[in-house]
Amino acid sequence: MARRGKVSVIGAGFYGSTTALRLAEYDIFETVVLTDVVEGKPEGLALDLNQSRWIEGFETKLIGQTTGPNGEGYEMIAGSEIVIITAGLPRKPGMSRMDLIETNAKIMRSVAENIAKHAPGAIVINVANPLDEMTALAQLVTGFPFQRVIGQAGMLDTARFTHFVAEELNVPVASVTTLTLGSHGDTMVPVASACSVDGKPLADLLSADKIEELVVRTRNGGAEVVALLKTGSAYYAPSAAAARMAKAVIEDSGAVMPVCAWVDGEYGISGVYLGVEAEIGRQGVRKVVEGDLSESELAGLRDAAEAVRAKQADIADL
Repeated sequence: MARRGKVSVIGAGFYGSTTALRLAEYDIFETVVLTDVVEGKPEGLALDLNQSRWIEGFETKLIGQTTGPNGEGYEMIAGSEIVIITAGLPRKPGMSRMDLIETNAKIMRSVAENIAKHAPGAIVINVANPLDEMTALAQLVTGFPFQRVIGQAGMLDTARFTHFVAEELNVPVASVTTLTLGSHGDTMVPVASACSVDGKPLADLLSADKIEELVVRTRNGGAEVVALLKTGSAYYAPSAAAARMAKAVIEDSGAVMPVCAWVDGEYGISGVYLGVEAEIGRQGVRKVVEGDLSESELAGLRDAAEAVRAKQADIADL
């Protein structure tokens, strides 16, 4: 099969290394680069991952590269079509995503500067928290066009909501359709009108109270995992979401996905990164796809936009 392109993953923690593995096992990329500031870690992980190629039957090659505080090593990402940013402090039990903002903003600035220097043509997929704010900061620092900087959030939140609905009704996840928009956090907007099971409206199968219970669990999905793990945060589902976004980019598929994208007039909202559905291709976001929302859903989305806008306005000084 034809393999093409280079994708780089910044940060070789559980999230980054699992994302690199998923990307390699797709067997559609020529090269996956994995970087980290911990000396030897990305090289060791890449060696281990490469040694699984024969077993799993993929030919994508993985390269590990330690990076330094002054940008040493970042030259390895040169020519990347896609760069996925996983670097940052993970949450600990009791922490909100917003508790990470100052520390992760410093990390993001350094990473984004080096992406702009070494991979100026890349599509950037950010997964660092707080998601909406860090995505906005990545765009601000790189100076890339808005459509080339995307955040991974809605894919994960929608996947969690889908899982919870499937478990509640004891049905295959493939039979469930859900959608979440808005922010990756307290102002997440579940689009109940778009939720169904085998084509039947979710509201016909579950009570409003039960749906709200699942919505709350989805909104707190990351915190639930963090509380159970005690150390670290979720990475299997999040890495699957980020990898699928990268796959849509390299294949220029036009897949419509819930992502954190720049909104400029859609839904009557402008000038903010927000969780919306978007068509994804080689140029990043081809277009934001406006769905049919109820009045309450639209109001929730606009409230989320204003809440996120206020926080994103503060990141320029971090």
